[in-house]
Amino acid sequence: MLSLSDRNIRVRQIHHRDFDRLATFLCRGFRSRTREFWLQALVNIEAHQTPNGFPRFGYILEDADTIVGAILAIFSMVKEGTSTSGIRCSVSSWYVEPSFRPYAGLLVSKVFAHKGVTYVNVTAAPFTWPILAAQGYTQYSQGIFLSLPVLHYPSERVHATIVDAASDPVAPFSSFERDIVRDHAAAGCVSFWCSTPERAYPFVFRSRSAKLVPIFAQLIYCTSIDAFVRFAGSIGAHLLRRGRPFAIIDADGPIPGLAGKFFAGKEPKFYRGPHRPRLGDLAYTESGLFGAS
Repeated sequence: MLSLSDRNIRVRQIHHRDFDRLATFLCRGFRSRTREFWLQALVNIEAHQTPNGFPRFGYILEDADTIVGAILAIFSMVKEGTSTSGIRCSVSSWYVEPSFRPYAGLLVSKVFAHKGVTYVNVTAAPFTWPILAAQGYTQYSQGIFLSLPVLHYPSERVHATIVDAASDPVAPFSSFERDIVRDHAAAGCVSFWCSTPERAYPFVFRSRSAKLVPIFAQLIYCTSIDAFVRFAGSIGAHLLRRGRPFAIIDADGPIPGLAGKFFAGKEPKFYRGPHRPRLGDLAYTESGLFGAS
């Protein structure tokens, strides 16, 4: 392995002043994405409220003043009900120039230096899966379930009123759920509430395309998969009006009570750390904040 003394190599946190150079650099590593895509991604991450003591964007690897590597790391506080279940970090967009690959581990070690954090990688390319296993990640989602939720006509028993993200429902809800709904709406997601007399249920989706046609809606956040099944008809009608008839849901198999098809091994999700993520929660990951998939 090359010695650090051979070059003026350093790893440091990403700052706002790096946006222009970093967006250009990431285009070299991810050729299907434009510079404008990465600039918007960084702006969306910047708008996210990062917990105190953690980096806001991630890290870059520099040779003198030239960016030769980068890794995005989005840290967030995870809440369930009335409790906090710790810090989660969504790791993505890891790229190092070929001639500097011997230093790639420096970026990862910087990210993993934060103890007690649950790390997730939700958009890993297949060729990186063995690398994730070697880094201590475990798969927590076995595939995706493709649903056509509009087929589920809402009954009176499960009827819900759709409330836009910009408005607060009349029914009870948690303040952190409102933050999730509004933050992701600001980042370009389709966010809304299914409001019932007993409480309001948050839902967040990110538009996905097939052959450049945006007909899919990827589930980013809901309180539970059961809540999605319960309100599938209302959700499907709302998504259909926006031209997204199909919903993509992380799953470990067919979802009981929901029309659709399970695709095993498709888009698996991985985690490392103390808390296994639940299905139906991709809040503040790259999938939610800038649509990486």
